Amino acid sequence: MLARLRSSTILLGLCVLAGTAWAQTTTLQGDVKGPDGAPLKGAVIDLTRTDIKGHYSVKSDKKGHWLYTGLPAGTYDIQCIVDGQMWDKVSGVKSGYGDNPPIDFDLQKLAQMKAAQSKAAQTGGGELTQEQARGMSKEQKEQYEAALKKNQEAIKKNKALNDAYNAGKDAATKAASDTDKAAKVTDYQTAVDNYNKAAAIDANQVAIWAGLGDAEYGLGQAQTGDDRTKSFDAAIDAYKKVLAINPNEAAIYNQMGNIYGAEKKMPEATEMLTKAASLDPQMAAKAYYNMGANLVNSGQSDQAVDFFQKAIAADPNYAEAHYQLGICLMGKAQVDSKTGKITPPPGTAEQFQKYLELKPDGPFAQPSKDMLTQLGEGVQTNYTAPGAKKKKQ
Repeated sequence: MLARLRSSTILLGLCVLAGTAWAQTTTLQGDVKGPDGAPLKGAVIDLTRTDIKGHYSVKSDKKGHWLYTGLPAGTYDIQCIVDGQMWDKVSGVKSGYGDNPPIDFDLQKLAQMKAAQSKAAQTGGGELTQEQARGMSKEQKEQYEAALKKNQEAIKKNKALNDAYNAGKDAATKAASDTDKAAKVTDYQTAVDNYNKAAAIDANQVAIWAGLGDAEYGLGQAQTGDDRTKSFDAAIDAYKKVLAINPNEAAIYNQMGNIYGAEKKMPEATEMLTKAASLDPQMAAKAYYNMGANLVNSGQSDQAVDFFQKAIAADPNYAEAHYQLGICLMGKAQVDSKTGKITPPPGTAEQFQKYLELKPDGPFAQPSKDMLTQLGEGVQTNYTAPGAKKKKQ
């Protein structure tokens, strides 16, 4: 009887063990999408058990589906391998009795995420999402953090740069419209200070040096004596910084020519304005006109004639150049001591007539008429202002 009981006990124990072994087998499965987003056939799903030693693998079918049944319950690291390369990995997957969550691998999404990781690491472009951070190597994270710090510093620097530049620009605009001389000096100095602050942040910006040059020039025009000279020299230095970055800025040569002209440095003024004219044919008329004006202001009207003629050659409709040429030619006129008759060089009257043709209501219209009266010339009255309708006869 005892023998029978023992035998029954042993058999019962075997049944319990067999039942336990059957209950601990599980199934894991999922889907694999390729880099193109389509189901990927032949991807190797590598399952490595980590709680105790065990290794299993299976391939995805033509629908991209993979399944491993009869898998011992436990904790697994699961890799997706394509053409011998590990594309993705999920660690610490716990398989248990019953249905387990699918383990999917989306290689297209992964490729996009890795591209975002790489870009983020290189540029430091904002905070990483958890998904972006997943799988990022230690080196990539360090690169990302360094790039992020650099990017933040650049943003801070750009804000300071823009604030200083805009403050300088606003002050210069205000100074240009000031009617009070003291206020003009104050505002131009504020512009100069802010442009200098911007230049200290970034010395490679053409707009900053050009703005500084204009502000110094404006300041000098509102000053006298040594202060005027000092500001003009500072303007020249700022303009030279522009040319060091871009040597083909015609407008800068024009401005430098104007400053040299105001300082009565005629050779330098001629060189700069001639350079401006050669670089930009559209600026040629203005550059030559400015040179002529500089010469007139320095008492060299005879030499100015040539530049006003050049301005007219570059732009035949430059009304002010015609008027100024006429004035310079009037300076060469001969006056008969007995009759008082004025005999100007040929073409003098035509310059005043041309001005009236181009700007019948311009600021030099009345002076032009007065000159023609002195010359005994009749003033033509059939000029029509540009855009005006002709009266019917």
